[in-house]
This record gives sequence, C-alpha cells and structure tokens, in this order.
Amino acid sequence: MRTLRTGAEREEAAALVQDRQRWLTMHGLSVPARADLPALFRDPQEKPAGLFENGKLLACMIPQHDPDLGWGVGPCLFLSCVHTLSDQPDDITRLITLWASDFAARLDLPLVRAESLIRHALEAEPIAALLRRLTDIGWDVRGSGPGREGDRIARLELTAEHRPGLSALIGCRVHKPQTAPSDRGSA
Repeated sequence: MRTLRTGAEREEAAALVQDRQRWLTMHGLSVPARADLPALFRDPQEKPAGLFENGKLLACMIPQHDPDLGWGVGPCLFLSCVHTLSDQPDDITRLITLWASDFAARLDLPLVRAESLIRHALEAEPIAALLRRLTDIGWDVRGSGPGREGDRIARLELTAEHRPGLSALIGCRVHKPQTAPSDRGSA
C-alpha cells in the first residue's frame, strides 16, 4: 500500500475507478452521484493511496484523517472513494481491512470509517451480501443515511488494531493523511 505520487499512478487509479463504475453500472449497482470521481485521483491536492501487487494496482482510495462525516463521533481514519479492480476476489477487501486497522492504530486513531453506496434497505440484495462479507472480516455496520456527497450510504466502522507482522504481507508507504476540510461535502 503506498501513496500515489506520479501522474502515471494517478492516471492508473482514475482508470481503475472508471472501469469499476462501468462494472457497477452494468451490474445494476449504485455509483456515486458525484460527476467526475476519477478526477479526485488526478487532483494533486489529494493524497490517494493504492494497493499494489507485483506492480499491478488492485485498489485505490483516499485516506483522510478525522473528516466531518455528519455521522460517527470522534476521530477516525476515513477511507474515501474506495475502489477495487473489478472481478477480483474478496481478498483485496480483506487486505485493505487489515492494513486500514493497523494504519489507524499507528496513527493513534481508534477507528476506521467508510461508506458504501446503497439504493435500498440494508437487508436488500445485493448490498446485504456485501455487508455480510464486510462484517465477516471485522467491519461493523452503523446504520444508513446520507453520506458526505448526499448519496444514500451504509455507514461502516472498523476498530483500529496494531497488527505486528502485517508488514510481511502488506508493506505500507502511505503518507499520514491530512485532516479533511469540514466543508468538503458541499463541494
């Protein structure tokens, strides 16, 4: 896991996001209302991170410190705009979960938070299956409601936990996340 530094890495992440959004649309799943989400990964003001294996980008996200989510109380590491390579096993999500929990603990943050887009009730498929997989690997579902961009989301929390020895599986070269602006949701 590392911060995306070069223009080529940022372009690769933007392409991954576009491909994933296309895949979600083709499968009748929710995509963010934000018009140009891939542009966030190109924005030099952002500090996106990517999960790589043998030089191949498997997932990308924008880690943030303590954003104003409008839900959840207290400091956290927030994983914004998480996208994984389409048609890949759930192991990518498991690796992100392990890394995020450990990274938050190393930053002295008690929690990791994330949002997952939903169209219907949390119990409705296909989101129910995704939420079951996430809870199986350690995430807690904290209800649903409007997200930072106004989309309907499932609210997710993960307890931070030091994971000695994780570096043998996942190397971490991610910058300490910046504190997110509190007015970001109105952009």
